[in-house]
Amino acid sequence: MQRRELFSFLSSSLNGEQKQKRETIVRPPYFSDIDAFDKECQNCDAKCATLCQEQIIIIAEDKTPRLDFSKSGCTYCDACATACEFGVLDIKDKKMIDATISISQSACLSWNAVMCFSCKDPCLEDAIEFKAMFMPSIDDSKCTACGFCISRCPSYAIKVS
Repeated sequence: MQRRELFSFLSSSLNGEQKQKRETIVRPPYFSDIDAFDKECQNCDAKCATLCQEQIIIIAEDKTPRLDFSKSGCTYCDACATACEFGVLDIKDKKMIDATISISQSACLSWNAVMCFSCKDPCLEDAIEFKAMFMPSIDDSKCTACGFCISRCPSYAIKVS
């Protein structure tokens, strides 16, 4: 049994919760006009998703790209913007991902006195800080909303909004 599996088992036993499907739509960080997704992406062959190094861009039923942080996070590599032939994604419009990342204290293993640093380790910006040993919080001034912490959390306590 791997560490993540162990923590997932412990947290589901602790909370009685199962993994919840994330409903928030998060777009790649290279757009200026949100309506362009609905207008232009219908004509595209999804090169942005194909060239994504982390394979986090998925094409939804409406043929628009969305970020799925369930396996990895965004490195801001610019590949999706470079691949976009219709100008929906453009490098000149690069910004931070338009999302807020938060930690649910009730679902978080650390907040429930189980030593876990799974979210802190992949955070390249050191945006997750631990008060004492068991109270992680996200410093919004450092967080880039890249999503790497989300897939690493064994109790699915990190949410995107």
